[in-house]
Amino acid sequence: MSLSVVILAAGQGKRMKSDLPKVLQPLAGKPLLGHVLDTARALQAAATCVVYGHGGEQVPKAFPDAGVTWVLQAEQHGTGHAVAQAMPQVPDDHFVLVLYGDVPLVQLETLARLVAAAGEGSISILSVMLPDPMGYGRIVRDGAGNVVRIVEHKDANAKERAIHECNTGLMCLPAGRLRAWLANLKNDNAQGEYYLTDVIVAAVKSGLKVNAVIAPTANEVLGVNDKLQLAELEAAYRRQRAAELMLAGATIVDPARFDARGPVTVGRDVFIDVNVVFEGTVKLGDRVRVGPNVVIRDAEIGDDAVIHPNCVIERAVVGPRCLVGPFARLRPEARLHEDVHVGNFVEVKKSELKRGAKANHLTYLGDATVGEKVNVGAGTVTCNYDGVNKWRTEIGAGAFIGSGTMLVAPVKVGAGATIGAGSTITRDTPDEKLTLERSKQVTIEGWQRPVKK
Repeated sequence: MSLSVVILAAGQGKRMKSDLPKVLQPLAGKPLLGHVLDTARALQAAATCVVYGHGGEQVPKAFPDAGVTWVLQAEQHGTGHAVAQAMPQVPDDHFVLVLYGDVPLVQLETLARLVAAAGEGSISILSVMLPDPMGYGRIVRDGAGNVVRIVEHKDANAKERAIHECNTGLMCLPAGRLRAWLANLKNDNAQGEYYLTDVIVAAVKSGLKVNAVIAPTANEVLGVNDKLQLAELEAAYRRQRAAELMLAGATIVDPARFDARGPVTVGRDVFIDVNVVFEGTVKLGDRVRVGPNVVIRDAEIGDDAVIHPNCVIERAVVGPRCLVGPFARLRPEARLHEDVHVGNFVEVKKSELKRGAKANHLTYLGDATVGEKVNVGAGTVTCNYDGVNKWRTEIGAGAFIGSGTMLVAPVKVGAGATIGAGSTITRDTPDEKLTLERSKQVTIEGWQRPVKK
């Protein structure tokens, strides 16, 4: 089966009360439409077409590398009209899978079942069982249980409104037949719109069987119309991601206070405390412990590492058995080898700390190479920026940097060297020697502290 995916993303989302188009509202750090595009891409369809409208060029500009065909629906006259705008891009011998840009949590496995249920002589729709179906279109079946039509809530009578099997809007149909059905749609309904769901009646009249695939959970097919629903969907996404990681073996102290906003892999016996946020691609090795209030973004944490509370780690690599924090910040291109200690209020940027190096307090290491078993004292700063260029600092293995030291790059500290506390080092220092720089201490006799008037 050749498959074309059509994603409807033209809705304005007035109830969002936002200047941002509805499909660009963020869910787990990514636009709603981004989630749908990712799932559609995993289907490996022959082509994907996105119908956009409100927000104009904001929508395609948000996805410059999506690899899809963008089609503008200049005026919105219903879902049937929206799909019709995309049909010139779809060959007659394809099947069309219709998705929605504001239904972000549908799973790949569910869509695969939906596509598999369509074929020669049949179409497929995705339905869901809802205890409270208010506002949803109902799946109407005949006495034999066959789907015969879908009726929108506003057009449904009392008997039809009592039905709990609801339409999700997702369906898979043969393109050639769909094209003809769309051309014959009428808008004589409460909304005055061309409903895509009316093609179900046309399919039945054409002798095709309608296979209803029931979604395994309601969360998969929930749409978003306002900020409250967006928050509810975010909570559902959070629970889903936490469940995946716990089933993979991680201990999450409170799944309700955990966010994974991208792909996360965990080793054995990982422990994650409350209010932890993972963004982008995160990899945790075996026995990693992550303390409360930690943000980790696009980073890798090695086996047996401990991330103490209140740390921020971004685009960094933390090696095995490292200790980080509390209140440490690892910025992009920070790389900690094994057994490194980076303590409270230490910031590391574009620097490499080799095995056993320690910077335990109040330190900035930027554009630096720190050798094995170096000890960096509290208050040390690599002065790497001259206002125009960044310069590197190199600290040899086994060096000891005294507290309050300024290392003015470019500069090299020799292996085994000792730098006296309070020094400002502007030139390279030799191996195995003590180097210090201090102005003469002076006491001013007779000086009086100014007195406030």
